[in-house]
Amino acid sequence: MAEVILAKSAGFCFGVKRAVEMVYEQAEKGGKIYTYGPIIHNEQVVEDLKKRGVSVIENEGQLKQLQEGTVIIRSHGVPKRIQDLILDRGLKYVDATCPFVKKIHNVVMDAAGKGEQVIIIGSDTHPEVEGIKGWCPDLNPAAVIETEEEAQAFTNPSGRDLCIVSQTTFNQKKFQELVAILEKKGYHVNVVNTICNATFERQKEAREIASKADAMIVIGGIHSSNTQKLYEICKRECEDTQYIQTLDDLKRSPDSISCVGITAGASTPNTIIEEVQKYVRTYF
Repeated sequence: MAEVILAKSAGFCFGVKRAVEMVYEQAEKGGKIYTYGPIIHNEQVVEDLKKRGVSVIENEGQLKQLQEGTVIIRSHGVPKRIQDLILDRGLKYVDATCPFVKKIHNVVMDAAGKGEQVIIIGSDTHPEVEGIKGWCPDLNPAAVIETEEEAQAFTNPSGRDLCIVSQTTFNQKKFQELVAILEKKGYHVNVVNTICNATFERQKEAREIASKADAMIVIGGIHSSNTQKLYEICKRECEDTQYIQTLDDLKRSPDSISCVGITAGASTPNTIIEEVQKYVRTYF
């Protein structure tokens, strides 16, 4: 029987746990409840909430059609215009934005207001980054950089000071590398490392476990950015790494393995983690 190492940091982070609990609390009160986008990147949780009467608004157009109800802003946050639209329509709203993400909104709003060029290190299409961009004025939009090539190609013809923030779930090492490239260009740079400490610890622990495991299992939603990064980190350390959403996706590894590591993204419920862990302890 293989040794099983479960990451202590696996599963819901503070912000996700808080947001999910807020939605369930609203669902118990009844009425028309909506979340702007899936509350978290986990299909099982979203489906369970649907059974409790919580619907998902997929875009701004659908939001404009609402006449009544309560709209819950998910942990990723939203652009300021979405928050204003909810209020303008007279809808009730519950702000479940992660406090660490809300801090970034305040930082970029202040920096852009002072005329600084905001740079967000992260994925341009990720909902958290889309939300952060939405707190910079249209006349001074933020730039998003995700790759070394984009950092090398960045120019600042106005010579304005740069304010650099990060998507909370971005890879710490990669963030530092991209910041170093921008600093070498000679611009005056104000770096605010907004990577969540829980994300850093999760990635660090995953790397340590994967480095000594014969097989690694990473659990999380297919659209989860932080889970995808965990998988990439583990894959570099352990070739036999699987990315699964639920136990149904798990494939048996060769019988020769002696150590299996398990970690999970910030949107993965404990019930799924426990189910996978129990199966691995029994059958691996």
